[in-house]
Amino acid sequence: MITGEVAPGWPGLGFSPVGFAVAALVLAPNLLLVFVGPRGRAPKPRVPPVIQALEGIGQVACLVVPTATVSTAMNPAVLAAAGAVLVVYYAGWVRFLASGRRWASLYEPWGSVPVPMAITPVLVFLLAGIGLANLWVVAASLVLAAGHIPASLRAARVLADG
Repeated sequence: MITGEVAPGWPGLGFSPVGFAVAALVLAPNLLLVFVGPRGRAPKPRVPPVIQALEGIGQVACLVVPTATVSTAMNPAVLAAAGAVLVVYYAGWVRFLASGRRWASLYEPWGSVPVPMAITPVLVFLLAGIGLANLWVVAASLVLAAGHIPASLRAARVLADG
Protein backbone atom coordinates (compact mmCIF):
# COMPACT_ATOMS: atom_id res chain seq x y z
CA MET A 1 0.00 0.00 0.00
CA ILE A 2 1.22 3.48 -0.81
CA THR A 3 0.81 5.96 2.02
CA GLY A 4 1.64 9.60 2.48
CA GLU A 5 1.85 12.24 -0.19
CA VAL A 6 3.20 11.36 -3.61
CA ALA A 7 3.72 15.06 -4.36
CA PRO A 8 2.41 18.19 -2.67
CA GLY A 9 -1.39 18.20 -3.09
CA TRP A 10 -1.43 14.66 -4.51
CA PRO A 11 -1.86 12.32 -1.56
CA GLY A 12 -1.12 8.62 -1.65
CA LEU A 13 -3.50 5.74 -1.03
CA GLY A 14 -4.42 4.71 2.48
CA PHE A 15 -7.12 5.15 5.09
CA SER A 16 -7.77 8.74 6.15
CA PRO A 17 -9.74 9.07 9.39
CA VAL A 18 -10.38 12.76 8.70
CA GLY A 19 -11.52 12.02 5.15
CA PHE A 20 -13.76 9.23 6.42
CA ALA A 21 -15.27 11.60 8.98
CA VAL A 22 -16.00 14.21 6.30
CA ALA A 23 -17.67 11.64 4.04
CA ALA A 24 -19.67 10.12 6.91
CA LEU A 25 -20.81 13.51 8.23
CA VAL A 26 -22.13 14.52 4.80
CA LEU A 27 -23.72 11.14 4.12
CA ALA A 28 -25.32 10.63 7.55
CA PRO A 29 -28.34 12.95 7.21
CA ASN A 30 -29.15 11.42 3.83
CA LEU A 31 -30.09 8.28 5.74
CA LEU A 32 -33.21 10.21 6.79
CA LEU A 33 -34.47 9.60 3.27
CA VAL A 34 -34.30 5.87 3.95
CA PHE A 35 -35.88 5.84 7.41
CA VAL A 36 -38.30 8.80 7.26
CA GLY A 37 -38.60 9.49 3.55
CA PRO A 38 -40.07 12.57 1.98
CA ARG A 39 -43.81 12.91 1.59
CA GLY A 40 -45.49 13.34 -1.73
CA ARG A 41 -44.26 12.53 -5.19
CA ALA A 42 -40.59 12.82 -6.00
CA PRO A 43 -39.68 15.30 -8.72
CA LYS A 44 -38.92 13.59 -12.02
CA PRO A 45 -36.82 16.09 -13.95
CA ARG A 46 -35.44 15.34 -17.39
CA VAL A 47 -31.72 15.20 -16.75
CA PRO A 48 -29.27 14.61 -19.59
CA PRO A 49 -27.34 11.34 -19.23
CA VAL A 50 -24.01 13.15 -18.96
CA ILE A 51 -25.27 15.13 -15.94
CA GLN A 52 -26.67 11.95 -14.38
CA ALA A 53 -23.33 10.24 -14.90
CA LEU A 54 -21.36 13.15 -13.42
CA GLU A 55 -23.68 13.25 -10.42
CA GLY A 56 -23.35 9.52 -9.74
CA ILE A 57 -19.59 9.47 -10.26
CA GLY A 58 -19.21 12.57 -8.09
CA GLN A 59 -21.32 11.08 -5.30
CA VAL A 60 -19.30 7.87 -5.21
CA ALA A 61 -16.00 9.74 -5.56
CA CYS A 62 -16.84 12.13 -2.71
CA LEU A 63 -17.49 9.19 -0.41
CA VAL A 64 -14.54 7.01 -1.45
CA VAL A 65 -11.75 9.45 -2.32
CA PRO A 66 -11.57 11.35 1.01
CA THR A 67 -11.53 8.04 2.89
CA ALA A 68 -8.97 6.32 0.68
CA THR A 69 -6.38 9.07 0.20
CA VAL A 70 -3.93 10.18 2.86
CA SER A 71 -2.52 13.66 3.03
CA THR A 72 0.02 14.90 5.55
CA ALA A 73 -1.04 18.52 5.25
CA MET A 74 -3.93 20.08 7.14
CA ASN A 75 -5.23 23.65 7.29
CA PRO A 76 -7.42 23.95 10.41
CA ALA A 77 -8.96 27.27 9.32
CA VAL A 78 -10.20 25.86 6.02
CA LEU A 79 -11.42 22.69 7.73
CA ALA A 80 -13.31 24.89 10.21
CA ALA A 81 -14.94 26.64 7.24
CA ALA A 82 -15.95 23.21 5.93
CA GLY A 83 -17.44 22.50 9.36
CA ALA A 84 -19.41 25.75 9.26
CA VAL A 85 -20.83 24.87 5.85
CA LEU A 86 -21.70 21.42 7.21
CA VAL A 87 -23.73 23.12 9.96
CA VAL A 88 -25.63 25.04 7.26
CA TYR A 89 -26.22 21.74 5.43
CA TYR A 90 -27.60 20.21 8.63
CA ALA A 91 -29.88 23.24 9.02
CA GLY A 92 -31.31 22.32 5.63
CA TRP A 93 -32.11 18.86 6.95
CA VAL A 94 -33.79 20.42 9.98
CA ARG A 95 -35.84 22.53 7.57
CA PHE A 96 -36.78 19.34 5.70
CA LEU A 97 -38.01 17.68 8.90
CA ALA A 98 -39.79 20.85 10.11
CA SER A 99 -41.59 21.14 6.75
CA GLY A 100 -43.26 17.79 7.30
CA ARG A 101 -40.63 16.12 5.08
CA ARG A 102 -41.80 17.79 1.88
CA TRP A 103 -39.75 17.05 -1.24
CA ALA A 104 -39.79 20.73 -2.13
CA SER A 105 -37.94 21.66 1.07
CA LEU A 106 -34.91 19.80 -0.27
CA TYR A 107 -34.82 22.04 -3.35
CA GLU A 108 -36.14 25.39 -2.13
CA PRO A 109 -33.75 28.34 -2.19
CA TRP A 110 -32.41 30.14 0.84
CA GLY A 111 -32.37 33.78 -0.14
CA SER A 112 -30.25 34.05 -3.28
CA VAL A 113 -28.84 30.49 -2.98
CA PRO A 114 -30.91 28.45 -5.46
CA VAL A 115 -30.43 24.82 -4.29
CA PRO A 116 -28.57 24.95 -0.98
CA MET A 117 -29.05 21.25 -0.28
CA ALA A 118 -27.03 20.54 -3.43
CA ILE A 119 -24.50 23.34 -3.08
CA THR A 120 -23.58 22.90 0.59
CA PRO A 121 -22.33 19.30 0.42
CA VAL A 122 -20.27 20.21 -2.65
CA LEU A 123 -18.74 23.09 -0.68
CA VAL A 124 -18.02 20.84 2.30
CA PHE A 125 -16.08 18.43 0.08
CA LEU A 126 -14.34 21.25 -1.80
CA LEU A 127 -13.24 22.97 1.42
CA ALA A 128 -12.21 19.65 2.96
CA GLY A 129 -10.08 18.93 -0.10
CA ILE A 130 -8.45 22.35 0.16
CA GLY A 131 -8.05 22.05 3.94
CA LEU A 132 -6.40 18.65 3.57
CA ALA A 133 -4.32 19.78 0.56
CA ASN A 134 -5.90 16.86 -1.29
CA LEU A 135 -6.38 17.63 -4.96
CA TRP A 136 -8.15 14.28 -5.48
CA VAL A 137 -10.94 15.40 -3.11
CA VAL A 138 -11.06 18.80 -4.81
CA ALA A 139 -11.42 17.04 -8.18
CA ALA A 140 -14.15 14.74 -6.81
CA SER A 141 -16.06 17.75 -5.46
CA LEU A 142 -15.89 19.47 -8.85
CA VAL A 143 -17.26 16.37 -10.58
CA LEU A 144 -20.05 16.27 -7.99
CA ALA A 145 -20.76 19.95 -8.59
CA ALA A 146 -20.95 19.41 -12.35
CA GLY A 147 -23.68 16.79 -11.92
CA HIS A 148 -25.47 17.35 -8.62
CA ILE A 149 -26.12 21.08 -8.89
CA PRO A 150 -27.59 21.05 -12.44
CA ALA A 151 -29.69 17.96 -11.62
CA SER A 152 -30.99 19.64 -8.47
CA LEU A 153 -31.77 22.85 -10.34
CA ARG A 154 -33.86 20.82 -12.79
CA ALA A 155 -35.70 19.11 -9.93
CA ALA A 156 -36.35 22.49 -8.31
CA ARG A 157 -37.87 23.76 -11.58
CA VAL A 158 -40.12 20.69 -11.84
CA LEU A 159 -41.34 21.25 -8.26
CA ALA A 160 -41.86 24.98 -8.82
CA ASP A 161 -43.89 24.34 -11.97
CA GLY A 162 -46.14 21.98 -10.04
